[in-house]
Amino acid sequence: MLGTGWDQAALAHVAHLRVLLGRYRGHTELTAHIENMQELSPDFARMCAEHPVAQVRNRTYALHHPVVGELTLHGELIALPDAPSCCGLDLFAAEPGSASEQALRELGNP
Repeated sequence: MLGTGWDQAALAHVAHLRVLLGRYRGHTELTAHIENMQELSPDFARMCAEHPVAQVRNRTYALHHPVVGELTLHGELIALPDAPSCCGLDLFAAEPGSASEQALRELGNP
């Protein structure tokens, strides 16, 4: 079983894929991707079977970077003006003054 933070993030992504699947009915590549993921991952298949549906706009990520260690980043999906219902730009930020902000600064300095 996956960890709780991972489960929440994964379920949010599965729910968003279901929104896209509903929006783009008959899109063969998207359907094939989801079917492939269901075959490759029992966890993905289990989450799909729960039928979650949610459009994800923002979330918090708990990540592990091999150089700087644990990072907590806040992500926000910004809709693009030319395709607001289709795609967007993911922006990520660390809490000002946090260990994650310092770790990002370390990664940015050669």
